[in-house]
Amino acid sequence: MEEQKKKQNKKALFISFLIIGTYMVVEVMGGILTNSLALLSDAGHMLSDTFSLGIALLAFMVSARLADAKRTYGNKRFEILAALLNGLLLIVMSAYIFLEATRRIRKPPEIRTGGMLAISILGLAVNITVALVMHKRGDVKGNLNMRGAFLHVMSDTLGSVGAIASALLVLFCGWTWADPVASMLVAFLILRSGIRLSKEAVHVLMEGSPKGINPEQVVTEILKEERIQSVHDFHLWTITSGFHALTCHAVVSEGFDFKEAGEVLRNVEDSLRDLGIRHATIQLEPESDGETDSLYCTS
Repeated sequence: MEEQKKKQNKKALFISFLIIGTYMVVEVMGGILTNSLALLSDAGHMLSDTFSLGIALLAFMVSARLADAKRTYGNKRFEILAALLNGLLLIVMSAYIFLEATRRIRKPPEIRTGGMLAISILGLAVNITVALVMHKRGDVKGNLNMRGAFLHVMSDTLGSVGAIASALLVLFCGWTWADPVASMLVAFLILRSGIRLSKEAVHVLMEGSPKGINPEQVVTEILKEERIQSVHDFHLWTITSGFHALTCHAVVSEGFDFKEAGEVLRNVEDSLRDLGIRHATIQLEPESDGETDSLYCTS
């Protein structure tokens, strides 16, 4: 199931990469032939999208490498690093838009609304197409790396909507301030997405508890096995999107026959798998081994 999702994600990113990359090349050629700075500027914006999609695609390819002596979990965390990079790029992009919008409010430039409107409509069509491909074919909710790339495309989609709205307001009402104000609103939405994505990526890198999995519920599930009395030195974290891991010490009841250890561990691992935990390492120990009252490791 996970492998199938990864294949779909890679396919969605590759198709999106081709569409955005092709449109970028067309814009560069059009800008050179027509001497249009607006077209060349938008091509630069599309270049940032192509770059972010390329990073996400590369992350899926690198993370597929098998574990070895150097990286015992493989390269799965590369996806999270790519998501963090995309989140930071969104924050930088929003900061640039804010600065540019402030400059334009102070000194409004001459706006060629006809060309601006045509470019924005074409850009919106391309971005909507890419967003639909990614949403239908990829896992933009469950995979952090995929969501980072998707948010980049959505930020451009919002930018195109804002540009169309401001171009119409300038064209029909003469409100030149509409362009920087619309840009600021879009920049705020991009900033919020960038911060949320970065926070989630940092949370994973700091080995925080997986989103949507309650550690106390996990402990309760372990203790449903009657031969386990208590749990301590409990650790629960995410290796990459959809791949959660757990380690803990489980104290077994007095007189426990360790020949039954395999059966106990299989029962617990099956119940943990139902909670979405794919990798569990549980150390069984007798009560006499110095049981601690602390669920989480304090040393």
